[in-house]
Amino acid sequence: MSELCRLSLFLPDEEATAALGRRLAGRLKPGDTVLLDGPIGSGKTHLARALIRARLGRDEDVPSPTFTLVQSYEAPGAEIWHADLYRLTHPDEVLELGLEDAFARAICLVEWPDRLGRHLPERALRLSFAAEGEGRRLEASGPAGLVAGLAA
Repeated sequence: MSELCRLSLFLPDEEATAALGRRLAGRLKPGDTVLLDGPIGSGKTHLARALIRARLGRDEDVPSPTFTLVQSYEAPGAEIWHADLYRLTHPDEVLELGLEDAFARAICLVEWPDRLGRHLPERALRLSFAAEGEGRRLEASGPAGLVAGLAA
């Protein structure tokens, strides 16, 4: 069982957020889940979009899954699921989306993870975004190997 740790980072602009997503893309493997917390406009989708494009190795159109709830992508070595759970009204709706199965076999990026309730994956990397001046403060917690990769 890997050790859990925490890290706080300041992201001064959108490029720093995108760079973090690209860096994280190479460290994730099937079965890894990234929980993206923060208010609307805080950088969750921006980071997910950069991560997905980096993992795909191309400048793919990566729409926010706000209305579709889930978008999936076939990347080399792993399927990626990008979920936006903002519109869910009950945690059991996660089962209808197939997310529990995806947590075990795909790389999952989940916006609004509070909607997961009791379906929250145990060993997920949690990234919490908050506005700070002109940039963002990112609080990360989770498996030590993933958190350490954010600081590289």
